[in-house]
Amino acid sequence: MRTSDADILIIPGLGGSGPDHWQSRWEAKLSTARRVAQKDLDRPQLTDWRGAIAAAVAEAERPVVLVAHSLGALAATDIAAELGDKVRGSFLVAPPSLRAVREMEAIDPEFAGLALKTLPFPSVLVASRDDPYSTFAESEDLARAWQAEIADAGNAGHINAASGHGPWPEGLMRLAGFLKNL
Repeated sequence: MRTSDADILIIPGLGGSGPDHWQSRWEAKLSTARRVAQKDLDRPQLTDWRGAIAAAVAEAERPVVLVAHSLGALAATDIAAELGDKVRGSFLVAPPSLRAVREMEAIDPEFAGLALKTLPFPSVLVASRDDPYSTFAESEDLARAWQAEIADAGNAGHINAASGHGPWPEGLMRLAGFLKNL
């Protein structure tokens, strides 16, 4: 599958993805990519985020690939079983551990209580070795629970603009490789 064969749904995390973030750049670069709009990016509610993802998938005209960062990855995996066979895969980048989510007051506590289930479609979890929101071992645990392939991004922080990942060409190449196998 190529990017032009799918609706690429960009799902940002807490606070959204500003103009320098790789998600914003990919959204601008990939003709079939669009952002999943959330009601509140600064004080997220799991029910709202799940609903927005489900609505975006329902509106898609082609097979869907979810490209989620941080808290957006947790929301996407939580609703995955309810999305149907339109979703062909997910590219999950730097999801926070449930431990870290419990420590953030702005986040709905429902996010910290997610039941981690096997995803019904192929997935890759891109993890950093020095992410402040998840140890690599915690990321490996998430990947195992979701039965996602884990991709080691090395020491890459939270894989966002603040950690120097604006355009993130390595990530785009990894996404292309993932799509090729769908």
